[in-house]
Amino acid sequence: MIARIWKGVTREADVEAYRAYLERTGFAQYLATPGNRGVHALVKRAGGRAEWLLLTYWESWDAIRRFAGDDVDQAVFYPEDDRFLLERGERVEHFEVVEVRRV
Repeated sequence: MIARIWKGVTREADVEAYRAYLERTGFAQYLATPGNRGVHALVKRAGGRAEWLLLTYWESWDAIRRFAGDDVDQAVFYPEDDRFLLERGERVEHFEVVEVRRV
């Protein structure tokens, strides 16, 4: 399994609106893509800002390509992202998942 990691920043006041937007856009597309194994969204609120870390899990590089296209390291954006994002990672990172434990 491969973890795909993206980072971005919104205003702290926009956390709930951005989360709802993610549900309609990225989360829906992730979960509808064959080979996606899930998504986690983490947020850190401080000083009026909210740092986001999105972790998506994929069964293979082919599955990631179905979502992201041939340049698997390029982040995928949606039409209203500029409305929310103060900062955004244009590139993502990938890590091999070597162990999964349930808590």
